[in-house]
Amino acid sequence: MTDAPLIHIVWEDWADQSLPLPAYETAGAAGADLRVNLRPEDRADGLVLAPMARAILPTGLRIEIPAGYEVQIRPRSGLAAKFGLTIPNAPGTIDSDYRGPLGVILANLGADPYTIRHGDRIAQMVVAPVVQARFAVVDALGDTTRGAGGFGSTGRG
Repeated sequence: MTDAPLIHIVWEDWADQSLPLPAYETAGAAGADLRVNLRPEDRADGLVLAPMARAILPTGLRIEIPAGYEVQIRPRSGLAAKFGLTIPNAPGTIDSDYRGPLGVILANLGADPYTIRHGDRIAQMVVAPVVQARFAVVDALGDTTRGAGGFGSTGRG
């Protein structure tokens, strides 16, 4: 995949650089797995996420995304199905001009506390092209079959 966008990565000064970088776990994976990179004082015990709590988990990374792309941070389906862990703003968007720390907002919607261990895979990172639209005020919008039908107007559910 020679035409794939190149994401530049730098480690935070405090980060454990022995952890793997984001990686695609299978040849057909759309998302690269991201790992939590806990600060040194939290590594031994991990972080406990209580039911209905949320936290920004550090990855120890900063990234540079090429212009014309974004990175979407998405939940891992196994964590969501088994434990109720999700990303409340899914997908989280990282813009190409952001250079700050890469963190993952994780929420525990499950009934039990969940301990996040140093190096755990906590999210997926999807690189996607971006198109910026133009906006214009007009006198009327074009007609469609659906028209102004709102939520649930196309069928049951």
